[in-house]
Amino acid sequence: MMGDAFRWNEWNEDHIGSHGVSPEDAEYVVDHATSPYPEQIGDGKWRVRGQISTGYYIQVVYIFDPDDTVYVIHARGLSDHEKRQLRRRLR
Repeated sequence: MMGDAFRWNEWNEDHIGSHGVSPEDAEYVVDHATSPYPEQIGDGKWRVRGQISTGYYIQVVYIFDPDDTVYVIHARGLSDHEKRQLRRRLR
């Protein structure tokens, strides 16, 4: 997905910011997704889990606008349980 365009507005920036995630971190995880991600989770939504440069693990949920722009609708840090699951999946 590297190089995809992202659409940011006050709503999605504030929403992910309330979970401690910046737009730059969300874009990084989406752009650097490794198998089995991205995964479709229904209703046109996609999910990626990954690690940012600070070592923090996050999950990003997004949809594609009609012009294939990535619109992030949710992002948050992973729980310890989710981190263990992710490490097992990426082996």
